[in-house]
Amino acid sequence: MTKFSDLELDEKVLKAVAEAGYDTPTPIQEQAIPHALMGKDVLGIAQTGTGKTASFTLPMISILAQGRAKARMPRSLILCPTRELAAQVAENFETYGKYHKLSMALLIGGVSFKDQDKLIDRGVDVLIATPGRLLDHHERGKLMLTGVQVMVIDEADRMLDMGFIPDIERIFGLTPFTRQTLFFSATMAPEITRITETFLHNPVRVEVARQATTSDTIEQAVIVHQTSGKKGADGEKREVLRRVIEAETELNNGIIFCNRKRDVDIVAKSLKKHGMDAAAIHGDLDQSLRMKTLNGFRDGELKLLVASDVAARGLDIPNVSHVFNFDVPIHSEDYVHRIGRTGRAGRKGKAIMICFPHEEKYLEKIEELVKQPIPRLESPLKADETPAPAEATEEKPARSRSRTRTRKAEAKPAEVAAPVETAPEPTPQKAAEPEQKPAQERTRGGRGRGRNNNEQPQENTRNERNAASDRNNGNSNDRQERGNNRGRGRGGRGGDDNRVVGMGDHIPAFMLREIKIPTSTRTAKVADKDESSDESGEGAAA
Repeated sequence: MTKFSDLELDEKVLKAVAEAGYDTPTPIQEQAIPHALMGKDVLGIAQTGTGKTASFTLPMISILAQGRAKARMPRSLILCPTRELAAQVAENFETYGKYHKLSMALLIGGVSFKDQDKLIDRGVDVLIATPGRLLDHHERGKLMLTGVQVMVIDEADRMLDMGFIPDIERIFGLTPFTRQTLFFSATMAPEITRITETFLHNPVRVEVARQATTSDTIEQAVIVHQTSGKKGADGEKREVLRRVIEAETELNNGIIFCNRKRDVDIVAKSLKKHGMDAAAIHGDLDQSLRMKTLNGFRDGELKLLVASDVAARGLDIPNVSHVFNFDVPIHSEDYVHRIGRTGRAGRKGKAIMICFPHEEKYLEKIEELVKQPIPRLESPLKADETPAPAEATEEKPARSRSRTRTRKAEAKPAEVAAPVETAPEPTPQKAAEPEQKPAQERTRGGRGRGRNNNEQPQENTRNERNAASDRNNGNSNDRQERGNNRGRGRGGRGGDDNRVVGMGDHIPAFMLREIKIPTSTRTAKVADKDESSDESGEGAAA
């Protein structure tokens, strides 16, 4: 049996590995480390939990043992798809490189640029980063990649998929052509393999097991639940999850995976509401909160971790007993990564997935990928499906509708009768009263002129003379009077006859009702204007 001492690693590295409790390398480590020490490009494919991280960290530390880093020019670069995975790789370097004086910097989002700049300015041997933050430092002129000797792409399929390809191509263009490149992943689709041929030079393909296979130490099952209706499907799925968790007597801790980040928060709140110890982790949370939650789960302070696929890639959390797939993964490769969080390093694990009818097409793709059927379990809600609740839900709306119609029928007569009592129609006698006033008085009111109490006798004398003239002129003057009133209608505040334009001689009586305004009120508002008007009018009358 091969030992780590047979792999020609640096003595200080071997000492750190022995103190970490490891003596025998895994198959991927046994085959990849010798090629990496020889400076060859490596494309490593193996199942999750088989020690791929140590497959490139151990040879990289041995290669970098000789030499010294320059300011802003790292000697090696490791790219990871998520912040959590990058932080985990950094922990591995601290563990295996503790007897070397190698400097390291971790460039991830959610951390101050200032602190990261200080580390880069001193010069680092190992730079671990996510693509976005790495390019941010380069664009700010704080980082140069021309001194990179070894470059590693961890979880290569995810880095080259989901929109990372332009960033990866740009980063490769900033590194020297003579670099050594290592690709590691649990899955490697054919189209992704073709892309790697652009970045690797005559790579050694190390494939320990058929790609996209699941570990034999993981017990798998799926619950295919038939929903009672589309409206309450989400609530039923959460109920199924709670009952499955309660039924697992050997549950130590578990990770619950959801496809969408909003479902992560909803499921976590639902579990807390029902008295379960759960917390959420996804990409939209603050980095400090994500690390605090993850560390609490790793230390055993948290029992259930509800996560998106941010926690499905490469995270090495020991002693995870269960993995629950709240949603069937849309990408079948994600299923392999999710359930790989349990059953690691030869331990036993259990993975249970909840599948609704609209997700069965994704389930078929997963079974096609792993080349084996997943055993079915009966839904825990199947025993509760009885016809009685359905009948009860049909009777309630009928009763509520009948009560609503009764209340509307009772309220309708009251609403119709109310206007009849409060608004009686005017009598014809009152409506005809304005017609008995002198015509000239109405005309002068239309001009907006008023009189105070001292001028009332003189005003009455002029009105009598004008009224006599109107009677001699006949109906022609009446028509002319209506035309003048229409032209001077804006002075209607002081008059009694504001006629409506466009209705001819037949004006409804209610529109001619008298609006009595006290004479003192009118004269107070237009006193200044009327004085000048009255002087000119009296001169004309004289």
